Amino acid sequence: MIISSETYFILLYIWMGIAVVTMPFLLKITVPYGRHTTNTWGPLLNNRLSWVLMEVPVVIVFSWLFFSGDAEKTLPVYIFYSLFMLHYFHRIFIFPFIIKGKNKKTPLVIILFATVFNLLNGFFNGYWFGYLNDFHYGISWLTDWRFILGVVLFFAGMYINITSDQTLINLRKGGKTGYYIPYGGMFKYVSSPNLFGEIIEWLGWAMMSWCLPSFSFALWTIANLIPRARDHHRWYHRKFKDYPKERKAVIPFLI
Repeated sequence: MIISSETYFILLYIWMGIAVVTMPFLLKITVPYGRHTTNTWGPLLNNRLSWVLMEVPVVIVFSWLFFSGDAEKTLPVYIFYSLFMLHYFHRIFIFPFIIKGKNKKTPLVIILFATVFNLLNGFFNGYWFGYLNDFHYGISWLTDWRFILGVVLFFAGMYINITSDQTLINLRKGGKTGYYIPYGGMFKYVSSPNLFGEIIEWLGWAMMSWCLPSFSFALWTIANLIPRARDHHRWYHRKFKDYPKERKAVIPFLI
């Protein structure tokens, strides 16, 4: 089903508005998954399976719309697609299988919310690049400052995200259980450098593709991850009396 550009942008502005409204709400509640998991939010599902179920929809919807539409597909556009898929390849096929804690659970309602988000995110970006994109990303775009800066931010963010996740995973090497204070890397500055890295990553993707749909993804990433990082930060301070007081939650020296 093809929708008009006008309808698409009305829906996109509503979608971005929901992100702005949602963030203050998320700052006031603790979403129950990961270290904050509770069974008061209903049935629970295996953590690894949850990751796969939550992330697969965005890959399917984005790819389907991207390739089914007749909008121009140039080399830069294929790079946007490839980097998007690179992130989700790691999230679906690597990350869920290296995390520790086989018995961890995620509330089903959280999985459903994340699935809906990924379906809509996949729709808005896939439909734009597949059907509506009218910005000619010629070969010259590869030397544009926006593309270059975006690529640098994307890979810097991905590096911070993955290495920070690995630092957390390594805390439980040798069969250790429980929680520990992480040190090293960006943990010197913030409690959740993995989330900081993901924010930088999608800001970079928005920069390199320079369009409103990709910016909407970056906006939603900020709206979701800053509240989550603040929850982690407060949790660390409650859990550990000697937790480094100079660390911020997610943005070095600021938040």
